[in-house]
Amino acid sequence: MPALIPTEFYGTITWLGRVADRDAALESAALTEIFAGFDGPEGEAHGGINRPACSRVAALYKRNHTIRNTRQFAVMAAEDLAQIAAKMGLDSLDPALLGTSLVISGIPDFSHLPPSSRLQAEGGATLVVDMENRPCTLPARPIESNHSGYGKHFKPAAQGLRGITAWVEAEGMLRIGAKIRLFVPDQPAWSQLDRVRSGHSLI
Repeated sequence: MPALIPTEFYGTITWLGRVADRDAALESAALTEIFAGFDGPEGEAHGGINRPACSRVAALYKRNHTIRNTRQFAVMAAEDLAQIAAKMGLDSLDPALLGTSLVISGIPDFSHLPPSSRLQAEGGATLVVDMENRPCTLPARPIESNHSGYGKHFKPAAQGLRGITAWVEAEGMLRIGAKIRLFVPDQPAWSQLDRVRSGHSLI
């Protein structure tokens, strides 16, 4: 049996976006298609083979240390996005305001997909799930600019719903309306995870 199991979960790409210059603005520009190359989404500011280490890997590296870029894509579920908007008290929330690369509908519990799962699109473009994308305060400003008084509500509303980060394993085009199939690793959950979460040393 292969180490990656094809599931019966298929999603549909409902939105694509690109951040051309993150220093200028976090917001994504909506697209109908995008080429996913080994450097990430074509023209994406968060792309590249390498990236500077950030707070999410602070236990491993000093800030700005050069590491492999496993955060080329910020992927969200349409269902999770709708839940975040509802918890914030909004009718809807534009994924562009969150700097999102890709929105997929139809795959349940999307934000908690196992790391190293694959999302394979029609045509062969394949993304590897890095890990859950924890919410931060950066989207607060663009949200506030479009929904006055709501920016501060994003981070608490997005807990457990922010989607995942991913990187490109196989190149190809991603298009609105294309189907994406989920593949998951064929392995049990790590038995020591509860000990790590509770702060117990494994050494």
